[in-house]
Amino acid sequence: MKTMNFRKYSAYPAVPIEGRTWPDNRIEAAPVWCSVDLRDGNQALPVPMSVEEKVAMFKLLVSVGFKEIEVGFPSASATEFAFVRRLVEEQLIPDDVTIQVLTQAREHLIRRSFEAISGAANAIVHMYNSTSTLQRDVVFRKSREEIKAIAVEGTHLCRQLKDESGSAGIRFEYSPESFTGTELDYALEVCHAVMEAWGASADNPVILNLPSTVEMSLPNMYADRIEWFCRNIMDRGAAIISVHAHNDRGTAVATAELALLAGADRIEGALFGNGERCGNMDMVTMALNLFTQGVDSGLDFSDLPYIREVYRRCTRMDVHPRHPYAGDLVYTAFSGSHQDAISKGMKAHGSHGDGLWDVPYLPIDPGDVGCSYEAIVRINSQSGKGGVAFVLEKDYGIQIPKWMQPDFAWEVQALADRTGEELSPQRIHELFLDGFVRLRQPSVSLKKCTISWADSVQLESGEAATLIRAEVEVDGSLINFDATGNGPLDAFVKGFGEKSSISIRVDEYAEHAIGHGSGAEAIAYVRIVCDDGRSACGAGVDSNISLASIRATLSALNRLS
Repeated sequence: MKTMNFRKYSAYPAVPIEGRTWPDNRIEAAPVWCSVDLRDGNQALPVPMSVEEKVAMFKLLVSVGFKEIEVGFPSASATEFAFVRRLVEEQLIPDDVTIQVLTQAREHLIRRSFEAISGAANAIVHMYNSTSTLQRDVVFRKSREEIKAIAVEGTHLCRQLKDESGSAGIRFEYSPESFTGTELDYALEVCHAVMEAWGASADNPVILNLPSTVEMSLPNMYADRIEWFCRNIMDRGAAIISVHAHNDRGTAVATAELALLAGADRIEGALFGNGERCGNMDMVTMALNLFTQGVDSGLDFSDLPYIREVYRRCTRMDVHPRHPYAGDLVYTAFSGSHQDAISKGMKAHGSHGDGLWDVPYLPIDPGDVGCSYEAIVRINSQSGKGGVAFVLEKDYGIQIPKWMQPDFAWEVQALADRTGEELSPQRIHELFLDGFVRLRQPSVSLKKCTISWADSVQLESGEAATLIRAEVEVDGSLINFDATGNGPLDAFVKGFGEKSSISIRVDEYAEHAIGHGSGAEAIAYVRIVCDDGRSACGAGVDSNISLASIRATLSALNRLS
């Protein structure tokens, strides 16, 4: 067997930190959120968004509640520049929203970026240059001092152009790109030089974005780097610590969450994790993670289906059916035990009186994100009796009693096994009707039946008797009988047993109404047991509950065969 050569990789270096505090911290407030869907997300698309699509995405992000939105790399292309200008010139930017533009630390690109945001009331110029060992040695072939000089010169120019613009609403963000591949002491050295060049202070803070440009370590090691940085920065109050996590190891959300514990103030990410390679940190997942812990994220994902639809239309990207919170299947249970637990949990929810969500297997109320309860339980060959019963009750008002559920679940599983398909609620309903209510070729069927009550006829219990006169066809032959009992069903069972030589007793019985008002029908469920020990369940539907119970008994008789 071929063996993968793990020896070509080395472990990520540990951070020299003692007495780390982040493991004992809790996230009790939302960070500042910055969406990068229109820049980082857009540049990762096979077909980048058009200006119209970017406008639609921008409006979506605003409606969700993002107050900082990276809208593009305006020096990179005419389309990017035109989009930023359209936002400014058509006054599409709300007063409480700050747009952000990205630029490399190169003079002509910085100048072009300032041209793009001219006239914007609030804007962040996000400048970066790569500082990692690998990039310095292999890509740029420059020393640490030369790389730091690029950052400092770019910062000086940004400060000059801000002063020339006269706009107090322009802020500055700096990213030592590939922070995860940069020596910590050097990353801090460069950021200190940038802060000094900008003139950073508590009144004029710089945003220091410390990106996991390539996810290279466990999330806890990234948290160690953030805590170390926050401890050693020369003036913590003069910097807003931002993180931008990529998902190369599949842990970008955890990386961002732990970074918050370690002292970060601000999170950059994209809807549904869109971005280069394995994507950016997923804003939907992280925000709703906070929401499920009782923390107000400040973002509104109450209509996830709509957000998902706009995202799909603008990006031409799909959302995985198992995507946290937003996938088509995440509020769906196929496992029988899960279905049963969800069904019971939904019925019991709220009974504790504290209003807290407490339904098994559902960490969030689907209704909170605009999803329908109707899709919670779906049926296939792995489904159990609880899930099957839940579907019929939820969609059709049919409340199969527990003692009958195993019989019907067996029929559902048998059909699912034969077809190898998921069964829709409509098909499950038809299966119930065909198998328990309206048997297609019954051997026993009711032809006539009249029911009356006689106060003059007393039973041994002293109750008034119920009188029944019925005509029943059994295997092509008609039998007629008159009988009395303590109710219509009791009288029918006695009379039928005397005339047909099929002695049965009703072992279980349940009934309820289907629907409301004058058009409501009654449904009855019975389980009968024969003298020879055989048993069967049946159901009957009629506008008259007495006739429904008799029809249910006939259904059970037919199912005996």
